[in-house]
Amino acid sequence: MTGTAPTIRFARLTEVPLAELVAHMSDPRLRAHMPLLTGTWGDAEAQGFVVAKEACWARDGLGHWAFLADGRYVGWGGFQLEGEEWDFGLVLRPQDFGLGARITRAALDFARSDPRIPFVTFLLPPSRRNLGALRRLGARAAGRQVHTGATFLKYRLETPPFGWQP
Repeated sequence: MTGTAPTIRFARLTEVPLAELVAHMSDPRLRAHMPLLTGTWGDAEAQGFVVAKEACWARDGLGHWAFLADGRYVGWGGFQLEGEEWDFGLVLRPQDFGLGARITRAALDFARSDPRIPFVTFLLPPSRRNLGALRRLGARAAGRQVHTGATFLKYRLETPPFGWQP
């Protein structure tokens, strides 16, 4: 028996209770693949995180969202301007990893409709071994990049507008 797929909504991180963010970012399964996530997370760290992500919205007009499935928080991610490049990140709760492809497709549809985003980059920790989904999207390896002292695998995906023909 199959159920209906949940309705996904992109919301602002300010809509998520801090306790949800603390629990998410404290999960050791998640922390194992996030080299920049150090120390413990409490309300102060979660609040600082939300403030920093909201500052990106104010500065760049775009930033990270909270992802909700039928109103339930399942993770966060979105686009952050890194120099001249829009980096896409997706951080789901482990029990919601199965929603990653749907959320990513919706976010990339958004990118294709935004003329500021001719391509997106993805920075993944070297511990990520399953990269087939990125390749199926058409992302290409673009080397390695050091960010805040940690090395990441970098991928790039062109995001031409819908209907574009090479």
